[in-house]
Amino acid sequence: MRNLTPPWDRFVQLGLAAAVVYYLWTAAFGVTSLQYHRGVAVAYAFAAAFLLHRGTRRSPADRPSWADVLLAAAGCVVAGYWIVQYEGLAYRAGSFSAVDVAMGVVALALAVETTRRVLGASMTVVALLLVAYALWGNYLPSVVGHRGFSLRRVVEYFYLTPEGLFGVMPDILGTYILPFVAFGAFLMRAGVAKFFMDLSVALVGRMRGGPAQVAVVSSALFGSINGSPVANTATTGAFTIPLMKRCGFPPHIAAAVEAAASTGGMILPPVMGAGAFIMAELTQTPYARIAAIAMLPGLLYFLGVGVMVYCEARKLGLEGLPPEQIPRLRDVLKGGWYLLLPVVVLVAVLVRTTSASLAVIASILSTVAVSWLRRETRMGPRELWEALVDAGRNSTYVAAATGAIGIVVAVVTLTGIGVRFSQLVLEVSGGSLPVALLLVAAASFVLGMGMPITAAYLVLAVVAAPALVQMGIPLLSAHMIIFWLSLDSNITPPVALGAYTAAALAQADPWRTGWNSFRFAKMIYVMPVLFAYTHVLMTGTWQENLWAAISSVVGTVAFSIMSTAYFLVRTNLLEWLVLAAATVLCFIPTLGTDLAGIGLFVLVYLWQRHRLLKRPPLVPQPVELTGKPVVD
Repeated sequence: MRNLTPPWDRFVQLGLAAAVVYYLWTAAFGVTSLQYHRGVAVAYAFAAAFLLHRGTRRSPADRPSWADVLLAAAGCVVAGYWIVQYEGLAYRAGSFSAVDVAMGVVALALAVETTRRVLGASMTVVALLLVAYALWGNYLPSVVGHRGFSLRRVVEYFYLTPEGLFGVMPDILGTYILPFVAFGAFLMRAGVAKFFMDLSVALVGRMRGGPAQVAVVSSALFGSINGSPVANTATTGAFTIPLMKRCGFPPHIAAAVEAAASTGGMILPPVMGAGAFIMAELTQTPYARIAAIAMLPGLLYFLGVGVMVYCEARKLGLEGLPPEQIPRLRDVLKGGWYLLLPVVVLVAVLVRTTSASLAVIASILSTVAVSWLRRETRMGPRELWEALVDAGRNSTYVAAATGAIGIVVAVVTLTGIGVRFSQLVLEVSGGSLPVALLLVAAASFVLGMGMPITAAYLVLAVVAAPALVQMGIPLLSAHMIIFWLSLDSNITPPVALGAYTAAALAQADPWRTGWNSFRFAKMIYVMPVLFAYTHVLMTGTWQENLWAAISSVVGTVAFSIMSTAYFLVRTNLLEWLVLAAATVLCFIPTLGTDLAGIGLFVLVYLWQRHRLLKRPPLVPQPVELTGKPVVD
């Protein structure tokens, strides 16, 4: 992304802020028509991509080139043409003019170039392959082939119908993503990030591996509202990663912990990176229900990461932060408790009205109001302006996926490959749900390379959710499975955006950081299995839900200890196998297996405690901030 200098900086800031204000206005009053709501989002996506992102390494880093300006103008023109001709296009459906098609060709080219600039080569290849598939699918085997379509037909479907560029992605961008990213930006400017960090240190700073536990808790608090793993990593990681390194964590472990913890913000209510609202729209399920059933899985994810961090700290011989560096919880709450009120307002309005638009406006207004309770957090005109600009800039990465998503949805709908993909999953899996889950996970991994999590979820939901539903998975569970699997692109090499961001902050090896992030975030792959086979989504009776919660907590702890091969002391092979059995038994939704799993876990704990007591006594010492771990 360019670091623009005046006058370009002021011009682009004005455009970014204007886009955010427009969609906050529509969220507040809802009086805009469909063509403006979607058309302005497409214009913003194209213009921001070309003005803020360089096309090549030779492109200017402090200003857009004339080619970039022309491309941005072309993006505004194709979006403006669609807005102005919206009613005329509806009348000309089936007999579009040459100008209509020419605009569509330009829009398709701009979509591909936007994808290349912002999302990288992998997603660009996916988009181009899909276009090629639409053009020459008649040369493929019948199981995946189709009759083939002309370039004119592909362009018309992409640009001139609601199933392409001006379809679901710009609607979601304007309705959910921009307003909620703005909410996160306002919270940042009001000092909530610092409050969350101080609160995390006060809560868990004394625990083993205190700085890493701070990363987990602060990422949960801030990520649940911010909803962007990369932005969360950059925000909280700027504090937690250096602190973890100074306390003895190797750089790649410090970066991996932060990346894994920041990823969890996408799955923890209330905002879930706008995923809850998108899921509500796709499944026609009230938001309050989605947030309620997503809470336990989200907390289990952070529990898993926290337990792994604890075991890793024991393995490295690390203690908590020195007492003099830990603020008193009472003082932290006294100084900033009011900063939690916007979150309370958000949840209250969402539960009472289920209106995301009303909730985000009320939350932003309450953020500005509570910021005035203390001089150091007070938001004046400058802070308000900076929050609007930050929101527009932070949304460009997701916005850049608008063109790519438009290509995917258009091709999938036009060719019918979505239905064929579902049939293919059913045929290849032979009706086996575990095999189907593996196929969906593989598809998610491929589609997620270089694509934002929300966009990857949207794409996969179109093609994979019907297959899971046909295999007997409830619709909401199917979407939860896909949403969780879409997280892997943030922490799994070769494309691990969150892990690479953390590695840059820690000055660590990106590849080692990525694989260690995967190690800490393995619950991403375990939880979808539980969605398919258990009541961890709280979809059963209250007795079933209670046992699902208890057993899943024990199973998560056992799985996390097993993953690190360290509990009170290093686990031997027999203990590791018993923990593996305890994990499986706790995750099987019956009373007998749950009790057996809990019993095995307690047995391992008692044996580990016996082994620990037999060791020579060690004098526990807090970690001194020298960068050297205490050797156990």
